[in-house]
Amino acid sequence: MFTFSLTLVRHGETQYNRDKLLQGQGVDTPLSETGLVQGDAVGRYLRDITFNNVFASNLQRAVQTAEIMLKKNTHCSGTEMVLEPLLRERGFGVAEGRHKDDLKNMANAAGQSCRDYTPPEGETLDQVKLRFKTFLKVLFKQMLAEHCSSGPDASAGASDAGDAANGTEAAASGAGPVGSADDGLRGVSVHALVVTHGAYIRVAVKHLVEDLKSSLPAGVKMSQLFSPSPNTGVSRFIFTLSQSECGPVLSACRCVFTNRKDHLANLPLAV
Repeated sequence: MFTFSLTLVRHGETQYNRDKLLQGQGVDTPLSETGLVQGDAVGRYLRDITFNNVFASNLQRAVQTAEIMLKKNTHCSGTEMVLEPLLRERGFGVAEGRHKDDLKNMANAAGQSCRDYTPPEGETLDQVKLRFKTFLKVLFKQMLAEHCSSGPDASAGASDAGDAANGTEAAASGAGPVGSADDGLRGVSVHALVVTHGAYIRVAVKHLVEDLKSSLPAGVKMSQLFSPSPNTGVSRFIFTLSQSECGPVLSACRCVFTNRKDHLANLPLAV
């Protein structure tokens, strides 16, 4: 058995976020001043976690956020960041660059909820989920190949990780008490960081919880799990893998917390 953590972070704010305009994949904007401050804050919050592998969407708002985080990290100055197109935001087709209210109006005209509606030329939620599932396969294979044979500590800690997650359930919800940046990591020595996008993270969390049957923190509300991640919101899952002739097999998945934003609490520019 091999256990590792996956920490998901949404990129910092852009001017399009502030103006409630859809970016998707076709609008590639940099971080705003607030976004830079948010990136610095989440980097400081997670600075003491040694991320062995770092992946980011290749859209510049995610790349910038990941770069800031790595600079702030105590242990990751030499860690290579992999730019992964599979982590790009959901494509919103003709709605990209337009106000979110326009998307709501398009959905209403089609008789659908805004969350489930796919604009012309946009990606369906199932297409986004397929991208995430493909990324998970790549991630699992790479983590096993790079870390499973690196010593007993790398593959140890499956039960410890579960105990740690159980012990942090009171602080697991992003809306709950302030939690520690290393919640769920006791006994787990291999850590992956992914910097990606809001709609993508929501699809990813739903897949992990509903399809892969991730165990959940006690008392967590489903509305919190699946709520939109704030800019630089942090979510964490613990995976336990085994190796088979056909490749990696997921043995267990645990949600530690989702959409945590403690690091934004005292920022004067945070939204």
